[in-house]
Amino acid sequence: MIESVLVANRGEIALRVIRGARELGIRTVAVFSDADRGSPHVQHADEAYPIGPARASASYLNIARLLEVAERARVRAVHPGYGFLAERADFAEAVAGAGLTFVGPSASTIRAMGDKTEARRRMAAAGVPVVPGTTEPIASGPKAREAAETVGFPVVLKAAAGGGGKGMRVVRMAEEASGAFTAAVREAEAAFGDGRVYVERFLERPRHIEVQLFGDAHGNVVHLFERECSIQRRHQKLVEEAPSPLLNPDERRRMGDAAVQAARAVKYLGAGTVEFLYQDGEFFFLEMNTRLQVEHPVTELVTGIDLVEWQFRVASGEVLPLLQAEIPLRAHAIECRITSESPFDGFLPATGTISELVLPDGPGVRWDGGIARGSEIGLHYDPLLGKLISHGSDRSSAIRRMRRAFTELRIGGVATSAPLLARIMEEPDFLAGRLSTAYLTEHPGLFTPDVPAAARDAVVAAAALLEHERRHSRAAPRIGPGGARLSPWRRGLGAHGFPELDGSR
Repeated sequence: MIESVLVANRGEIALRVIRGARELGIRTVAVFSDADRGSPHVQHADEAYPIGPARASASYLNIARLLEVAERARVRAVHPGYGFLAERADFAEAVAGAGLTFVGPSASTIRAMGDKTEARRRMAAAGVPVVPGTTEPIASGPKAREAAETVGFPVVLKAAAGGGGKGMRVVRMAEEASGAFTAAVREAEAAFGDGRVYVERFLERPRHIEVQLFGDAHGNVVHLFERECSIQRRHQKLVEEAPSPLLNPDERRRMGDAAVQAARAVKYLGAGTVEFLYQDGEFFFLEMNTRLQVEHPVTELVTGIDLVEWQFRVASGEVLPLLQAEIPLRAHAIECRITSESPFDGFLPATGTISELVLPDGPGVRWDGGIARGSEIGLHYDPLLGKLISHGSDRSSAIRRMRRAFTELRIGGVATSAPLLARIMEEPDFLAGRLSTAYLTEHPGLFTPDVPAAARDAVVAAAALLEHERRHSRAAPRIGPGGARLSPWRRGLGAHGFPELDGSR
């Protein structure tokens, strides 16, 4: 077993990895930027080292600095978490070049799957169904139009070097192709330093379903069933659940087999995810994520398997602990991503200090977070504050527990996505499992802020009081010095001593 590990990340995933390592007796080393000096992951690690200013490019993305800390702390391995350098082949190569174990797949696998066109070529060659489109980057606007007409409208232009919705443009008519190509290239260059884009058929209302997989150094590959990730905003997931409420046993088996086939095609090592789009009874390969996913807890809860533990065991050279037939699928789990964003104000990022933090507890509820009371929330990093996860004997019980958890969750000082997520747990189409990647677009009512009942009552009472005073003033005007008429209201207290409303409540 690996004896020591540098966790090259921050926030809730760094804390999750540190806890998993500690259970295995692995010494943990954390890193932190100036902005994260007091963060929980720093406090929980056995050792912690500063790596630079808040700016990610000068800290968490600084490969040379991370390797300096690894050498100074005398660790034997590096766990990248997710985000930052987790899917950077040059980081995996640098770690291996320093004589350390990279807790993840090989650099060659990361590089192949990080290039979306190369991934599509490999998957098609391996017999994995892919969305119709091009397998080579598009060179110009006219070429984009030509490819789109061949594939058939609507299409989507996608960055070859990245994901997360960056460098993507939907094209519905031939006249839009050239402008969309220019915009996609520009955005891809800004986000990934690589402006290559390709064309893919655009599925209007697909479901986004992904399969968790694991491979070891002995040629074994298994899948740990699927997760439904269809509720998204600009290709960023908000709610995930396992298993999918859509798939029947045969579809589950076929999709799992396709994911294992994809992993074998690239000699996959460690934890990874194959993402599929599902529509009208067909599923297509979307991409492979060569890392642990944000939503891994729902898989842990329905299989009873600690994925971080498996990562360390596989990286230590061990054989996968279970065969495919031995991996259980039981019950249901749901995860909601709590972010520092205001969903009723266009998801504007929110900043501030966590002034209150009350976390849900009790049967079937789990919180994976990286914040504490007093944490400063800025704009330097991803807005993810934590993940609220529920687990029940079936989907209905998992939803009920999630609803209960939202009534207990309190995060003060910063606006969060929690109110929107709590509404989704009540929405009829969600309850019925009628989901697609267009779910939020098709339910605009979720974004209409409710006025709390107490506030409505206060407004009604204030209006009645104002009307009473208006009539009273007309009937018996109050005269002050010099004959001036006096208002029944004064600063601080309203008429009859009621508090004055300032319009901000």
